[in-house]
Amino acid sequence: MTRTMNSILLSILMWGSTGCSHAGGDLSLVSGGRSQYTIVTPATPTKAENKAAGILQDYIQQISGARLPIMTETSYKGNLAIYVGNTRATTGPEKIKDDGFFNGTADQSVYIRGGSGKGVVYGAYHLLDTYLHCRKMSGLQKLIPTSKDIRIPGNMKDLQEPAFIYRESYYPASTDPEYLEWHGLQRFEDLWGLWGHSFFKIIPPKTYFDSHPEYYSMVNGSRQPLQLCLSNEEVFNLTVAYFKKAIADNPDAMYWSISPMDGAGACTCELCKKADAEEGSQAGSLIRFVNKVAAQFPEQRFTTLAYGYTSKAPSKTKPASNVYILLSTIDAYRQTPLETAPSAAGFRKNLQDWENSTGNLFIWDYTTQFTNYLCPFPDYNNVAANMRYFSAHHVKGVFSQGSGDTYGDAAEYNSYLQAALLWNPQADPAAVTDDFMKSYYKNAAPYMQQYVKALIAAVAQTKAVLDIYGSPIYSGKDYLSPTLIDQYSALLDKAEAAAENDSVLLRRVLKARLPLEYTVLQQSRAYGTEKFGYLVPNGNGYSVNPKWPNRVQRFTNLCKMAVVKELSEDGASPDAYLQEWNKLFNQKWIGGLAFKAPVTLANPYTPEYSPMKEKTLTDGLFGNTDFSYNWLFTYGKDLVATVDMGSSKSVKQISLNFLQDPRHNIYLPGKIRIEVSADGSHYKEVGVKNIPAPEEDYTAQIMHYQFPVSGTARYIRVTGQRLAAIPSWRDAGSKLPATCCDEIVVE
Repeated sequence: MTRTMNSILLSILMWGSTGCSHAGGDLSLVSGGRSQYTIVTPATPTKAENKAAGILQDYIQQISGARLPIMTETSYKGNLAIYVGNTRATTGPEKIKDDGFFNGTADQSVYIRGGSGKGVVYGAYHLLDTYLHCRKMSGLQKLIPTSKDIRIPGNMKDLQEPAFIYRESYYPASTDPEYLEWHGLQRFEDLWGLWGHSFFKIIPPKTYFDSHPEYYSMVNGSRQPLQLCLSNEEVFNLTVAYFKKAIADNPDAMYWSISPMDGAGACTCELCKKADAEEGSQAGSLIRFVNKVAAQFPEQRFTTLAYGYTSKAPSKTKPASNVYILLSTIDAYRQTPLETAPSAAGFRKNLQDWENSTGNLFIWDYTTQFTNYLCPFPDYNNVAANMRYFSAHHVKGVFSQGSGDTYGDAAEYNSYLQAALLWNPQADPAAVTDDFMKSYYKNAAPYMQQYVKALIAAVAQTKAVLDIYGSPIYSGKDYLSPTLIDQYSALLDKAEAAAENDSVLLRRVLKARLPLEYTVLQQSRAYGTEKFGYLVPNGNGYSVNPKWPNRVQRFTNLCKMAVVKELSEDGASPDAYLQEWNKLFNQKWIGGLAFKAPVTLANPYTPEYSPMKEKTLTDGLFGNTDFSYNWLFTYGKDLVATVDMGSSKSVKQISLNFLQDPRHNIYLPGKIRIEVSADGSHYKEVGVKNIPAPEEDYTAQIMHYQFPVSGTARYIRVTGQRLAAIPSWRDAGSKLPATCCDEIVVE
């Protein structure tokens, strides 16, 4: 059981006993496939107590063949019992914290007691895992040893209480209810009646905006369906009415979210603006509103997000006693612990202020690259430090957001490690890792551990940045360089060789290799015609590397085996990814007269989004709707690029693409101007295209522009004049529009 690694090191299962009496201090639960023990529950057992008793009965029978009877204490008359729950017969501490449990032995009997919630169920699985050597590593995979004899320590006194009341590691394994209970984890689906960004679930714009725009935020002088207007009394009344019905329909829910939508657009009407000014934070109007709603339902717990524009705690109003703050770590890079990371300075200040404001603080943390779930993201060695930091600041719960229900980098390992540290931040991460590797990868464990250590070491040595919105392309210059990829690959080759005689184990190793293969494929798109690219010389041009179609197909098949549902947040499925590649494979390569010509820029590109620098415009490669690949990203300034073809050439046409992606504040230029020159000093305008202001549409799309030219030229100057400001329908605070161009083709 991952949350109790220290107990694993101290507790040893004793097999091979004879008889039913205890010898040497051990209790013999089963001997020779028979048992004199009975599982005893309280006279009126709770649902959790009944479940725990059934779990023990089932697993003990699977291990030994002995099926222990289950009886209530009013019917039981013997003296050899496994007492489950709050029976009259008891031992151990008088009180146990929520979800905590106690496993103990006294007078030849075993006691499994739990605090409120699922404590007794967690206690049953802890006994099975720590003392009976049953294991459940990921999803439905579990190990149940077999023996006719079962013995446990006769002096067992094992109290386990979780550090956090809410513990979620959001990976595919968490879709398995037994895995959750085995490892002491939870799911927001089971705890929240309403979760996350909830404003528009409560008051949907499709229902109300046309008739009541005043319910929604005032932004740039007009009402827009971006957030709610929290000073509007009818918004309050509708919210109360919503929760009256929702709570009646779901009375068992522990929490209810009242939280802004994901994005900007805070209301700036006079009343909301006044409240925020008084509080020194745009969370001011939010906390006042949530407190007001929470006062109508004093028996309920409400959560709200300290995220984006609501990250900063109000200076005056404190959250009510039944209001919980879910503070996000989204702005921090992940290569170093949050306690010291320079990028987390803002988060640390907000954490301190919220800690001073409320005793009900949760954290929304992130442990994956959302733009590329399969990209190796070795932040594993920081999990322990982060959990200890949260605990030290009196955080009560953590939502550790990984790849969700789709397979992502190191999903099984991440889930296992996080489960241990969410339960006990003081657990030894090295011991947890060693336990996982040996149990999950068996013969391949040494090489898998070396692979993980190599990734972690490379991040430190190359001073890489782990950005949850990064890319394997951006990291190709540091911890995901081709040289290091070769080193990682060699370790995984050894892991595969060690697993080749075990088909189940081999599948696990192949799943672990998917992120590295994904990195190679994605980087090959950016390298293009260069070394490590997917194109190879063919005559006077280039064609697809003949190995690549099969490689992509094999990758797609492995993705399906690993249950990869999407490659990024709301991104492509494996089949859609294959279609992207097939489109590239079928696309005729076009070099043009400007292929590999040097480019001079009047304004700088954005380096973190333009890894191939200015040569992006003449490398013969085209981008897709993901701005991470083969786009020259220019932020806040015009794109002014001059291409030098080396000598005067006859030119008939110049074409280029621009990307529009409002979600990432990327827009088509307002004007495109094409100029040509023979000497680089005197330019002649040969084409202009005025582009209408964009209407509200968040779809990412590529626009193609062609300009016919007649004559000769050596220099081509392209100007993409950016929009003066981000459109009013896309509130982005103080951000400026960006421009993305992928290739200048001269024919």
